[in-house]
Amino acid sequence: MPGLENKVAIVTGGTRGIGKAIAQALLEDGAQVMVASRHEVDVKGSVDLLKKKAGARINGIACDVRDYGQVQRLIEFTVKQFGGVDILVNNAAVGHFASVADISPEQWCQVIDTNLTAVFYCCHETIPHLKKRGGGYIINISSLAGKNPFKGGSAYNASKFGLNGFSEAIMQDLRYDNIRVSYVMPGSVNTRFGGHEEEVSNSWKLAPEDVARVVIDLLHHDPRCLPSCVEMRPSKPPKK
Repeated sequence: MPGLENKVAIVTGGTRGIGKAIAQALLEDGAQVMVASRHEVDVKGSVDLLKKKAGARINGIACDVRDYGQVQRLIEFTVKQFGGVDILVNNAAVGHFASVADISPEQWCQVIDTNLTAVFYCCHETIPHLKKRGGGYIINISSLAGKNPFKGGSAYNASKFGLNGFSEAIMQDLRYDNIRVSYVMPGSVNTRFGGHEEEVSNSWKLAPEDVARVVIDLLHHDPRCLPSCVEMRPSKPPKK
């Protein structure tokens, strides 16, 4: 199977967890990768580590995707460094979990702005560049929380339900521009998301590499068929 040589990918939230695994998988498949994260120190650390194997095919930039101006800078920087964009992976996400009476307006906005509005920003700025390349792929990392509401999940559920609807709509907007859109809905993943540490006791959960493998598989899928939504679950969660 041909790799992704000469393809340029952007991965938001690309310095740890699922995003880091996706960036590594893309590099292993031959792509040029731009990782973005809010913190410069995280970006530098990840890029320095990945450069040991990938060399000039990896770069990164600090970007708070909630800020439209910073998203514009991310896309401009990527085009300047690598000559264009072919793949956008919207992975950056945050979660605050509390009763709707207890979650603060600031926390609500942080979740909605990061998990939903930022995806619009990134797509809005990237799509013209995908069209210039004759097409491309947008993959949004959602969650099973985008179809399964749970107690304390008002903000997170709303953001992921919205992301799923957004993904379905832009898929229909862009399909005849040769821009493919999919969203991936993992269940429990063994990362530090939401303040939970990676632990051996959580080994039943999905690994970040499991999600990365699905992303690579989507990118290699025959163009005649679009798996627009992929749901992922741990095979054997603890029995209740």
